[in-house]
Amino acid sequence: MRSTTDTYALPQPFDSSFAADPYALYARLRTETPVHRVALPDGAPVWLVTREADVRVWMSDQRLSLDKAYSSNGYKGFSLPPALDANLLNMDGEDHLRLRRLVSKGFTPLRVEDLRTSVQGAAERLADALASRDEPDLVADFAGPLPLMVIGDLFAVPEESRKPFAQWVTTMVAPEDPREIPEAIGRLHRFFVDLVAARREEPGDDLLSALIAARDLDDRLSEDELSSLAFLILTAGVENVQHLIGNGLYTLLVHREQLDQLRADHDLLPEAVEELLRFALPNLMAIRRFATEDIEIGGVRIPRGDTLILCVASAHRDPDRYPGPDRFDLHREDKAHLALGQGVHYCLGAPLARMQIQIALGTLLRRFPHLDLAVPPEQLQWRTSWRSRSLRRLPVAIAP
Repeated sequence: MRSTTDTYALPQPFDSSFAADPYALYARLRTETPVHRVALPDGAPVWLVTREADVRVWMSDQRLSLDKAYSSNGYKGFSLPPALDANLLNMDGEDHLRLRRLVSKGFTPLRVEDLRTSVQGAAERLADALASRDEPDLVADFAGPLPLMVIGDLFAVPEESRKPFAQWVTTMVAPEDPREIPEAIGRLHRFFVDLVAARREEPGDDLLSALIAARDLDDRLSEDELSSLAFLILTAGVENVQHLIGNGLYTLLVHREQLDQLRADHDLLPEAVEELLRFALPNLMAIRRFATEDIEIGGVRIPRGDTLILCVASAHRDPDRYPGPDRFDLHREDKAHLALGQGVHYCLGAPLARMQIQIALGTLLRRFPHLDLAVPPEQLQWRTSWRSRSLRRLPVAIAP
């Protein structure tokens, strides 16, 4: 077993070459050092786990916790005000089970399915607007607005509040200046506090009203838990979905044979979405985890309290699990990806995310049968960090 007490400077693999091609680094690490101690761009030490078999197992192992209380060394994740931190991505054990049980009562499959009509309607309205533009940008004009419209419907955000609501969300997830983020988060927090108060006075049939009403014997969600959950649903439901749609559309447009098959048979849409979740996932890493005791992964001993980053994007390109992993294939037999989590932390919003992506792709393929890139792929710009990869713009031509 290798030692974990090295004193030399840690490797910093997330450089410009990583930004250009993250998958080349993952391939090298899987072969050379599948469990590797590295420094993040801010210098924080973490253990990077890259093989599919390890990532899948440890995503469910209870010796890794999401609770920051277990962290003694390394990256702890994005800092939020305490009132927004009481969510499922910072909990394990009984607290997590209690919260998840309550949330699931407001996030039923029937409630999600009831949104189908509004999701389709939003996609159609955005497609109408695309048709009037000479060279639309599918990120700004379609992939970005769609999940925002869906979340607005999910929470029944008043019509007069939707424009500032959308501006705050955009500033938070894609700021012109990172210094604007704290103010946007503060405004969103205040917005959700006020919205919770309004729903208590006058409940509706929206998700927030359902969460307020959810009870488990004499237990119910606290004010901070309600605000934190609303914030989590917003950030995960907007940022992740818009980037999945953008990355997915790009992937289809540069894989013409696969795109032609999908155009010829829309029944392949569910298969396409699952393969896109494997191949084009914008979130390169799972949320950070902390070792609750000394553990061993791949012959490497990891001390209690250290931070681990499970690299989902690397796992999805592991040839030991997926034959020809760098090939986008609608007909791939093994579609058991890790994009939506694993075990007790499997994403509660997975059905809604899948629905939105299917409707987005299906609407565009039906409305614009000649959809194509307006610029060569090499001219597109990517927003890449150590943990995510998404397109800044996706200019398209919608007519022959």
